[in-house]
Amino acid sequence: MSRSPQIPDSRETAALTREMHVERRGVEDITLAPSRISQNQTEPSSADSQERELHPPKPETERIQAEYRDRNRTYRLRDSEIIALAQIGVFRAVNKDDLAQYAYAGNQARMESDLRNLSHQSLIERHTLVGFKGDTPTIVTLTRDGQKFLRHSRVLPTDQATYHGLRKPKEARHDAELYRLYQKVASEIVSKGGKNLRVSLDYELKKHLYRDLATRGQGEEDPDRKAEIAARHGLRVVANKIPIPDMRIEYDTPDLDRAKVDLELSTSHYRPRQMAEKARAGFTLYSHSEDAARLRRILDDREITLEILSL
Repeated sequence: MSRSPQIPDSRETAALTREMHVERRGVEDITLAPSRISQNQTEPSSADSQERELHPPKPETERIQAEYRDRNRTYRLRDSEIIALAQIGVFRAVNKDDLAQYAYAGNQARMESDLRNLSHQSLIERHTLVGFKGDTPTIVTLTRDGQKFLRHSRVLPTDQATYHGLRKPKEARHDAELYRLYQKVASEIVSKGGKNLRVSLDYELKKHLYRDLATRGQGEEDPDRKAEIAARHGLRVVANKIPIPDMRIEYDTPDLDRAKVDLELSTSHYRPRQMAEKARAGFTLYSHSEDAARLRRILDDREITLEILSL
């Protein structure tokens, strides 16, 4: 089950017009399963959440579509489809099976219905990845129009980055697994009282970091300036490099402090030096169980004491 906190909506009026009211949602809601969403939802209590989880999702015929007009385009979308678009856009690529598990509480039929509608309206694309031993996952991404819809509708905060298409098809399998990793870590954060989660993928982190390094033209050569810029972005210099995590989750603690966790999904393809740099950068390392033993040996050989958590 996916979890996320609720926040009151205080953003500007959406740029898209609607034929009927559909409650707007923020980035904190991107992990909410539709079965936990009601049309008149306010701040949910734990009892309300438990009550929703005891009941199955509404039948397909009871789900309501809203009409969205954007310039010369009109979209008919259900609330669950908007949430799916937001999740896919924030994480760039999402494994279809993971989307069913976390966004649809395992309801494959509802997800397939939504994906067909989104595909028919040219908001998403499906990509089948060729693998070994019959492993051919289907990855879902936004189209350019899908990303544009998210931006214009403002269902996400304006500072939340979104993406469309596959940037590096060879890395799509790894990138898609970050959505599953987020679900695991976000659940732990929320269970400890964290809220107002925001996601930054490595694309966004690199963009801001490299922009600052290029400013004044001295960032790359000046070690002190490089360390200063790295610290400004919550990063460290390791062996004269600034390692970038796969994903960062920022959130508010129960004490109202802003905290973050930098996550790296390590694989068996990581070289020893690369593993050591990620560990010394202070990232929280995760791996698949089949890769964990080899990766732990790498850290042990370099006398680095750091736990590798299982995805």
